[in-house]
Amino acid sequence: MSEVHAAARPGRGRLSDSLATAAEHLRRITARVETRGRGIGSATIWRPDGWIATNAHVAHHPVDVVLDDGRRFGARVVRRSPESDLAAIKIDADGLPSARIGDSDVLAVGELVLAAGYPFGLSSAVTAGIVHAISRREGSTPLRWIQADLRLAPGNSGGPVANARGEVIGINAMIAGGLALAIPSRLVERFLRSVWNGPP
Repeated sequence: MSEVHAAARPGRGRLSDSLATAAEHLRRITARVETRGRGIGSATIWRPDGWIATNAHVAHHPVDVVLDDGRRFGARVVRRSPESDLAAIKIDADGLPSARIGDSDVLAVGELVLAAGYPFGLSSAVTAGIVHAISRREGSTPLRWIQADLRLAPGNSGGPVANARGEVIGINAMIAGGLALAIPSRLVERFLRSVWNGPP
């Protein structure tokens, strides 16, 4: 009878440990958005003081936000931009786990990316894929879409997309031609700053 020695069991390598850590962080910063009468989506906690980013097609009045730890909040939709498919929502909370923002402009085709969300409104899930293409607006420098072969489903919209270090480089928006499309973090950050710095 053969023996299985503990020393022969393969352990997790550094890359695996790093991805597991990044995935756990993504789960903690991903919230479930429940729009009464319109279904369930996801959102990304952008700042620890309760500022959250999601898609405009996810955030309709009124909305509830459920955090990874189970806490539920009534949320205020501060601004929606159907043109960019972005929305800023606010909950009355502080000290929240929040996104480490990466620079989407330095993202390269072939990079490994992770995405988190609430597919079909079920429990939080993380998936991995490869960046297939990065599209830019014609005649403009800023990125328009990040395309990756992430396995997404209804309910993932608004959740974070991150690089292998766990830095958020976009938020999920839609699926087209079998590929996930994400709005780059540079555009999300620009939208949120216009909310924070604009008139009350």
